[in-house]
Amino acid sequence: MLRYITRRILWGIVLLILVSALTFILFQVFPTTDPALLRAGRNSNQADIQHIRVELGLTHPIYVQFWDYMKGIFLHFNFGYSYYSQASVTSLIFNRLPATISLTVGAVVLWVVMGIPVGIISAIKRGTFLDRASMTSALTFVSMPTFWLGLLVLYLFGQVVGLVQIFPGPGSYVGLTVNPVKWFTSLILPWFVLAATQAAIYSRLLRGNLLEVMGEDYIRTARAKGVREGRVIFKHGIRSAITPVLTVLGIDIGGLLGGAVITETIFEIHGIGLLNIQAINHSDFPIVQGTTLLAAMFVIVANIVVDVAYAYLDPRVRYS
Repeated sequence: MLRYITRRILWGIVLLILVSALTFILFQVFPTTDPALLRAGRNSNQADIQHIRVELGLTHPIYVQFWDYMKGIFLHFNFGYSYYSQASVTSLIFNRLPATISLTVGAVVLWVVMGIPVGIISAIKRGTFLDRASMTSALTFVSMPTFWLGLLVLYLFGQVVGLVQIFPGPGSYVGLTVNPVKWFTSLILPWFVLAATQAAIYSRLLRGNLLEVMGEDYIRTARAKGVREGRVIFKHGIRSAITPVLTVLGIDIGGLLGGAVITETIFEIHGIGLLNIQAINHSDFPIVQGTTLLAAMFVIVANIVVDVAYAYLDPRVRYS
């Protein structure tokens, strides 16, 4: 197991280097706007622009720029400086990260609590009214785009703009350490928007996997030995059926930690996603590079954790 984890970590580092190279080429080799001009501002002269180009290292050969960029990331965790605000990209990301983590953790807990039990019950009660009702509801939520559902719940329940003004509206987010009660209430609607679609997807995925697993030979053997049905379902069936769900969960968590762009924009939550949108609007490439690499890192780490969890959840999986 240790050798497998080490190998996966090394491959993850290689993948991060490849992602770094790709983002560097996209944003530095083929830029649509001169970074020095962005830093200098509209009223700058050519001498100021040239001075900033030297300061940013843009006069160096491209391979030297890439080497300096990679050293900054892997040795000092330094993603450079914003062209627009001239602030450290690392500090900007870490200032926004708590909001994104709060949004991600709450949404994941909510959609797992909603989606997994619904999928299990639908599989066990296959063909019943409960199964049809739950799968119809799941299909309905899967068909709802996130931006549409977010605007809908704001129109119905958001303060200031809602018909029934129950929950805080856009821009109401505060940090957990500032006011725990307001932190919780300000995230109820964003959590629901993110969790609704994902819970529907997870319930349908788990239902299909569980139905397939319950037809396997080892399940019939367990029943023939007189094992209680509840033990057959939970110990043998769900442990095998849930592994594909874990794969999707790892990717989803990694992606959300990299920034839930649509949800953060709709509810004006100042997290990584909204930071990325603002950086794109200002052609602030270092921030876009930093958030892209951060998202890639989260996805890689989440997948390693999921792969390790396989060995404990599914007895058929063994790593040498």
